[in-house]
Amino acid sequence: MVEARDYSASETLRDGHTVEIRALRPEDRASLLASVGRTSKQSLYRRFFSFRRGFTEREVNLYLDVDFVSHVALVAVLKENGQPVIVGEARYVVVQPGQAEVAFAVDDPHQGHGIGTALMRHLVVLAHQAGLKEMIAEVLPENTAMLRVFETSGLRIKTRREADTVHVVLQLS
Repeated sequence: MVEARDYSASETLRDGHTVEIRALRPEDRASLLASVGRTSKQSLYRRFFSFRRGFTEREVNLYLDVDFVSHVALVAVLKENGQPVIVGEARYVVVQPGQAEVAFAVDDPHQGHGIGTALMRHLVVLAHQAGLKEMIAEVLPENTAMLRVFETSGLRIKTRREADTVHVVLQLS
């Protein structure tokens, strides 16, 4: 069993490119922020439920401060022009014993290639190892791509639609 902080795996995407899914590292700060810079206002809104173009230093530090126990984060890395580029990220944060909230983001140029699905698959592996029983998420109803990732995850899913969100519960066991 590999430690979450050392996690790394490669897989082939639908378009034939190879993506590395690995644990977020402290030195990923600049590349992760560059990925946010390639993400549209609408995509950021779907992820954070508010329009934003940037983050405070405190928010960035909290986002990068991952202990790999109660807060696990993975990044998707592609080679572009021979250089590794972070194109997506996924994380879960334990909210109570056995349950974690899950969230994803893939920058706009790389959406629709299966990166979100790959991130989900690997995050579930780590969640199982950690003994989690379920993952939860709040998703905007118009975020059909994220809902599709959950629906095709192979996990039992329960959804509850409210006025402006879809509450998703994914059963891991």
